Amino acid sequence: MITRQLTITNKLGLHARAAAKLVAIASRHDSRIEVIHGERRVDARSIMGLLTLGAARGTEVAVTADGQDADAAMAEIEDLFDRRFDEQ
Repeated sequence: MITRQLTITNKLGLHARAAAKLVAIASRHDSRIEVIHGERRVDARSIMGLLTLGAARGTEVAVTADGQDADAAMAEIEDLFDRRFDEQ
């Protein structure tokens, strides 16, 4: 299992469009991918789950990936966060 602490740096936080991009990445991989914020742990394939995290700009979340393609999945997710979800 891989775990990374990632910070949401795009202006609007983990809103619907950004969450959809994360769901798209998670859905392409076989690994189980979860996003954790505080006490909440949600499946990264669930847009509704991601939206319930209420993760605004500056929020740090833990992302875990467990499975045969966990390295590739995490690399894509880290890149998405680094690119600020392709937003400002």
